[in-house]
Amino acid sequence: MKSLRKMEKLPEFESCKSERAEATRDFISRIADKWTILIVVALSRQPQNRARFSDLKRGIEGISQTMLTSTLRSLERDGIVHREVFPEIPPRVEYELTKVGLSLLEPMQQLTAWALKNWSTVKHSREKFDANQKSRIHLK
Repeated sequence: MKSLRKMEKLPEFESCKSERAEATRDFISRIADKWTILIVVALSRQPQNRARFSDLKRGIEGISQTMLTSTLRSLERDGIVHREVFPEIPPRVEYELTKVGLSLLEPMQQLTAWALKNWSTVKHSREKFDANQKSRIHLK
């Protein structure tokens, strides 16, 4: 195995059951969700990182209205997105990335770069694993 270059030290946990570990797992499960990433990226590409619900729905292929609503509520609850309702008829609602939401962009870009760089290796590993699994089934 290749040696890894020295990385910035990750926070240490007393155990996998510690409060810090639980907080990390909880937050990563929120931001690693497929729709969360797409919503954050879609908002980041809008003027002032702000968009109407209908613009987000149109711009994110495959997302249902229910899933978009649910994910936006979770992002608002976590302080990643701010929701603003304008007192107009019909009512206008806009969503905007907060400072915390904007701070997610750099790590997301790094993760995306890593995924693109390593995709062929991961794909090859999956194919190799799947082929081995099939041969194991046939041997039984």
